[in-house]
Amino acid sequence: MGENAKRDRLVITASSLGTVFEWYDFFLYGILAALIGKLFFPGDNPTAALLASLATFGAGFGVRPLGALLFGYYGDRIGRKYTFLVTITLMGGATAAIGFLPTYAQAGLWAPALLLLLRLLQGLALGGEYGGAAIYVAEHAPPGKRGQYTSWIQVSVPTGFLLCVVVVLTTRHSMTTEEFEAWGWRIPFLLSILMLAISIFIRLKLAESPVFQAMKAAGTTSKNPIMDSIRAPGNLGRVAVSLFGVAAGLTVIYYTSQFGTLYFLTGTARVGEEEALLYLAIGAFMAIPLYVGFGVLSDRFGRKRLLLLGYALAMLLVFPLFRMMADGANPALARAVAASPVSIELPECDYNPFVKPATDCARGLEFLTKRGISYAKVPADAVALKVGDATVRGFDKEAWTAALVAAGYPDKADPNEKQRWKIILAVAAMVALSAMTYGQVAAIFVEMFPARIRYTSMSVPYHIGTGYFGGFLPFIQQLIVVQTGNAYSGLWYTVGVVAMAFVVTLIWLPETKDVDITK
Repeated sequence: MGENAKRDRLVITASSLGTVFEWYDFFLYGILAALIGKLFFPGDNPTAALLASLATFGAGFGVRPLGALLFGYYGDRIGRKYTFLVTITLMGGATAAIGFLPTYAQAGLWAPALLLLLRLLQGLALGGEYGGAAIYVAEHAPPGKRGQYTSWIQVSVPTGFLLCVVVVLTTRHSMTTEEFEAWGWRIPFLLSILMLAISIFIRLKLAESPVFQAMKAAGTTSKNPIMDSIRAPGNLGRVAVSLFGVAAGLTVIYYTSQFGTLYFLTGTARVGEEEALLYLAIGAFMAIPLYVGFGVLSDRFGRKRLLLLGYALAMLLVFPLFRMMADGANPALARAVAASPVSIELPECDYNPFVKPATDCARGLEFLTKRGISYAKVPADAVALKVGDATVRGFDKEAWTAALVAAGYPDKADPNEKQRWKIILAVAAMVALSAMTYGQVAAIFVEMFPARIRYTSMSVPYHIGTGYFGGFLPFIQQLIVVQTGNAYSGLWYTVGVVAMAFVVTLIWLPETKDVDITK
């Protein structure tokens, strides 16, 4: 028992630590998206640059299903261990390479093209990493503890995020803002070289998983895992349920709690980026015991029950929690919205956030969007801003700014008015909802699929769910806000996806906690 316990600790540590570093690599881009948008994309339209940066962030997620197919194939054929050695190497190398890239000012269109290429390589690597780590840990876990053991893989997500925040903030504080934006932003990317070396060193100490060793000895490993995943009776149905019922729902909750919160605090609530990252760091720290706790609870009470409860609470609470966040971060903004609602009178207006605005109506919409102000659109013959009882005809940035300030709309959140406990409570609640749905997910995926096609079958739906439903969430939410004028409207994307996942889980997801995963 002592040897098994020692082996299990090494398995969990090596698998989780490598995954921590992979998530660090992937989140680094998301945290620095605004700066990367300014450095790597044309700077004449800040909104378009941010959206292009977010779209490139999403593109890395978009290729994750391809990585899942590629590495899932080899993971089911040659083994779990060697496959996730390759994925960690590819991920670390691509991240470090971003630190060497020229900017748009230095290389023109080559800069965003090379950035996109490296983001795609990151996405391919991550597509193979998660499945390998989750399966490897689960196939070592004793019966009745798979939720607990695999929850440490889920812990790697907030831990990677926390590590990323600490590194970015430490680097920022070690130099001036000008130095950080000129060259200091490269340091967090280049640190991936050290993290890669540590990960490879630890993972080389691991043996292959006992389940795969037994299959290999018996000659029952799959010769074509992709085709076998398609042909296995009932497997395509399991893939669909795991995609639409599990991966999609828990992913949008997680990314809403992280990137949705970050962009909301810095945009709508007008909180400084550094302060917003500190709130998220607190949330990530709180998440670590919660993920393990919900993994343990899933071993006792079942995976499905916790998942459904988390989905239901997320749908009910996401809007109130974000309003609490805004009220705590910027009470003056909440008062201004209540006392002096904003509307904009518009003629027919072709506003494209990817194109530099050429008309007054487009410039007016971009101005309000950048300030994170909710507004109503009123059809009219000419552009006008109405703030409470005051009206400003035509678009004039200085006049519009003066009208908003006079009505109490702050450009920045007032530190003397902040109720930080409300922000922390709202962030903690979002983190708890994420932990409730995410903590047991690795166990669910491993238990749903046969051992010989497990790597391929679980990786593809997981990464389609996280890649498309989650990866494009910041972009989709921001685009919805731009188009509707309502700072909270992007949250309807989260609610809609979770509602779909709730129905699919309720009807078609079986309880899996007691299945035999050796077959």
